[in-house]
Amino acid sequence: MAEATLGQLAARFGLVLQGDPDVRVTGVATLRDAAPDTVSFLANPRYRRYLAQTKAAAVLVDAAAAGDCTVAALISPNPYAAYARIAAWLHPEPVAPPGVHPSAVVDASARIAASAHVGPHVVIEADAEVGERVVIGPGSVLGAGARIGADTRLAARVTLYRGVRVGQRCILHSGAVLGADGFGIAQDVDGWVKVPQLGSVVVGDDVEIGANTTIDRGAIEDTVIGDDVKLDNQIQIAHNVRIGAHTAIAGCVGISGSTTIGSRCMIGGAVGIAGHLEIADNVAVLGLTLVSRSLTKPGIYSSSVPAMEAGQWRRVVARLRHLDELFGRVRALEGRRTDPDPEHS
Repeated sequence: MAEATLGQLAARFGLVLQGDPDVRVTGVATLRDAAPDTVSFLANPRYRRYLAQTKAAAVLVDAAAAGDCTVAALISPNPYAAYARIAAWLHPEPVAPPGVHPSAVVDASARIAASAHVGPHVVIEADAEVGERVVIGPGSVLGAGARIGADTRLAARVTLYRGVRVGQRCILHSGAVLGADGFGIAQDVDGWVKVPQLGSVVVGDDVEIGANTTIDRGAIEDTVIGDDVKLDNQIQIAHNVRIGAHTAIAGCVGISGSTTIGSRCMIGGAVGIAGHLEIADNVAVLGLTLVSRSLTKPGIYSSSVPAMEAGQWRRVVARLRHLDELFGRVRALEGRRTDPDPEHS
């Protein structure tokens, strides 16, 4: 854990300091639990009531809230992003020592930078390449020809199948699997025929991939994850999907094959996206939405039904069963209204 003065934090992160620049801090905390040597933040208005009670040395706030701060204020137009940068600086990741653990199994043709860390029981197959300062956690597997860029970190039990390429400064959490075969099968008269999955997975720079998230290899072309994409836990990305830069996707999302998602999109939890669709840049999809058609314009989309009392929901479902009948009756009435009246013709 690092230590800094409020003045140093303001200078390093481009903040306006309202308070004593010589006060020292050693960590971060919430408004309610902060100690006098910590920095807190106010990003959500619902927590503003704790601002007057906090014991933090300083609070990251925007200019509108600075006047209500009873302790020192570090003023930023985006307090939460400023908090993230300060927290990362005060609480850096442990430095893994360079070298290959004796229990690791490394093919003689693999290329591993001298500054990289290869943990216990790692398997690295032929022609794989590990860049400078890469950290590979215990039990991870790199298939033949896999590539990992500089400063990327793999937690325990990450699997990269053959030919998968991961960029620089990425984070892959435990259980992530990149490059498994996509769900490619062709139906024949006597069953299913497996379609060879000949592409790979290409991951850009500064990408984070959550625990137990799976990204399938392309059927012919590659599955592509753009720069600075953030993927939560337990996401399924099917073959030939392309995700644009700076897109963030929450947990339990399923993306079917050959769908393209644009840049700077935000996909909520448990969203289901059908295959062969296109989602434009700057689209937000709210949680539990089913996306069954292309979304060609930026905006916020939703199809979820809010929770309601069970009896009311059953009545709604019962009425839905009669929707086709009701639609037909309305159409018939409309048709009758447009027919000429024989008495006035």
